[in-house]
Amino acid sequence: MDFSDKNNVSSLNSSNPNSNSPTSNTIELKAPQIQLNANQQLTHLLTLEGLPKLTIEQILDTANQFVSFNNPSREVKKLPLLRGKSVFNLFFENSTRTRTTFEIAGNRLSADVINLDIQTSSTSKGESLLDTIDNLVAMQADIFVVRHKTTGASEQIARHLPSYVHVINAGDGTNQHPTQGLLDLFTMRHFKKDFTKLKVAIVGDVIHSRVAKSNIYGLATLGCQDIRVIGPKSLIPSDLDLQGVRVFHSLEEGLKGVDVVMTLRIQKERMEVGQVPKGEEFFRQWGLTPERLALADKGAIVMHPGPMNRGVEIASEVADGPQSVILKQVTFGIAVRMAVMSIVAGN
Repeated sequence: MDFSDKNNVSSLNSSNPNSNSPTSNTIELKAPQIQLNANQQLTHLLTLEGLPKLTIEQILDTANQFVSFNNPSREVKKLPLLRGKSVFNLFFENSTRTRTTFEIAGNRLSADVINLDIQTSSTSKGESLLDTIDNLVAMQADIFVVRHKTTGASEQIARHLPSYVHVINAGDGTNQHPTQGLLDLFTMRHFKKDFTKLKVAIVGDVIHSRVAKSNIYGLATLGCQDIRVIGPKSLIPSDLDLQGVRVFHSLEEGLKGVDVVMTLRIQKERMEVGQVPKGEEFFRQWGLTPERLALADKGAIVMHPGPMNRGVEIASEVADGPQSVILKQVTFGIAVRMAVMSIVAGN
């Protein structure tokens, strides 16, 4: 299943990593080959595509141990697992949940966390991304958490680094967002237990959503046999060829009997004008309302990776309702990101 244009190849070793030109948005992807070392241990997290089931389960099981550690009633929320390590957060796109929870996760593992201000960094003066990376490695960086609009950026950085430095992909173009996928899988497992019996609906802007792609790969690997993508034809990829993925262009049909409903933000910044109806019109056709949610299983949970556009993809009554686990996803994100950082660092 190929969600991105892999023929559009460019190098990040250029003087303008923030370029909006079409040739700067994709590099060739081979990530599954380099995520694991010779002993099949996770050394980078770049994509959930091709990641072994045992590795995903290891991350989820490790995160489960950190959930109780993050209990608000716990007075001290520090572990020494990354003491002496330096974690650099490099976010070339805006973020609230991902960047903040990575920062919290690193701090709770006792790492030194550095948030690079991209707007005031040397990349704004024309320094290439890989030259910036080299300078940060010279400052003894141990882990890079990277969000970039170029598909494959995290992978190219991983291939450029010495073997003792690790990369975690916090979102690359329209390709993958593996830690969001993992925290979504963790949330589903927490509330629903058995993936092989789950019916999961992913609703909305699937074609531009790196979250949807990570979830689809992860669900398929963990044995989910009923994955549904729902939305207008313009927002659904044409190559959903994984076993168990079904496409619906009727929200009402697609929601029938599902156990999990995940709605997605409409990513206007990644689409052409007029590709989908605006605001209220989109909500009228595709918005998750209480009436539509009633078509799902009575115990279905509602998820959203954020940020939410209330009244566009989801009604406030649903987002704030008893079936919503949206804020739980955010909380679980801390534990999942603690798990990923501790595992790639060898703990």
